[in-house]
Amino acid sequence: MSNSNTIFGWVLASGIVALGLSSISGKIFHADKPYVEEGEFGYVIEAAEEGAAGDDGPPFAALLAQGSAAAGEAVFAKCTACHSIAQGGADGIGPNLYGVMGTSIGSHAPGFAYSSALSGKGGSWDYDNMNAWLTSPRGFANGTKMSFAGLSSAEDRANVILYMRENGGGPALPEVPAEEPVDVEGELDGAGEGPGQTEGAPVDSNEAAGAMGAEQPVPEQVSATDTGD
Repeated sequence: MSNSNTIFGWVLASGIVALGLSSISGKIFHADKPYVEEGEFGYVIEAAEEGAAGDDGPPFAALLAQGSAAAGEAVFAKCTACHSIAQGGADGIGPNLYGVMGTSIGSHAPGFAYSSALSGKGGSWDYDNMNAWLTSPRGFANGTKMSFAGLSSAEDRANVILYMRENGGGPALPEVPAEEPVDVEGELDGAGEGPGQTEGAPVDSNEAAGAMGAEQPVPEQVSATDTGD
């Protein structure tokens, strides 16, 4: 009987210890929760969407002004698997893009089955919209059927747009915004500005000559015959 009581006591003590450890681990490791509420600890790293531009560069209008349609033709080679750009060219997986610049979004190619995300977008293919579309088609029109991730280089986007504009025309290029004047710290004073000659500064030869021309005191002459009587 004594051995039975001892065994029962050890079993009971082990159960109490196990229960305590389970409670502690649940509080520390959230083992008692099937999920962790958002924002309870840690932080979320938001990755940039694929194809999105990652740096701040010159205004896009400046890139268009400095860009090259010939360079855009080379970049457009990535698009030829789905698009043609020749006048009267057939639609492929994507619509023919001849003369697309300046037309209404989602209705340029008659008879092409645009996605509702694009056909219902509204607006026109101006330079801002085309730049946003080429940056990330899914970001511009969520639900588009276009699977292309986008062009991360702003220079490439500008060149492709110039190439499309060369094939069928388009709106006038946007004006490049004027650069604001830079305030240079420590800029020298202009002519006639700033303090004049400071005390103790060297005097140049012209000033010295002018000073010599001023009336000077003449020491009193003593007669040679004056005997001092």
